[in-house]
Amino acid sequence: MSKEIIATKNAPGAIGAYSQAVKAGNTVYVSGQIPLVPETMEVVEGDVVAQITQVFDNLKAVCEAAGGGLEDIVKLTVYLTDLKDFGHVNDVMAKYFKEPYPARAAIGVAQLPKDVPVEVDAIMVLA
Repeated sequence: MSKEIIATKNAPGAIGAYSQAVKAGNTVYVSGQIPLVPETMEVVEGDVVAQITQVFDNLKAVCEAAGGGLEDIVKLTVYLTDLKDFGHVNDVMAKYFKEPYPARAAIGVAQLPKDVPVEVDAIMVLA
C-alpha cells in the first residue's frame, strides 16, 4: 500500500517532524491540530471557544486537502488541559458535525504545544 502526504496552506504548517496528514489507501490520518491561525502561525486570540473553533477549522482544511470533509471522519481524539472545557468541545462540535457522529475520546493532559488548551486529531475514511 502506498502512502500520500497531505499538505495545505489552509491549515497550520507542521511545527515539528510530522505531516499535516498521511493518506494510506482510503484512510487518512490527520495530525493533531491546535488553535493556530494558518496565515500567522500564531495562537488565535480569544477564549477557549474561539480556540476550539479554530482547531475544527484547521481539521476541516486538512480533510478537504485530502479529498474529504468532516463528515468522513470516523474517529476523533480530543486532548484538553482542563477537562472542564469538554462541554465547550461538544458545543463547537455540534456546529461542525451532524449525526451520525464520529467515535471520539477525550483525554486530559498536563500541557500541549504552545501552551494551548486543546488539540484534536482525526482518522478519516474516504469512500
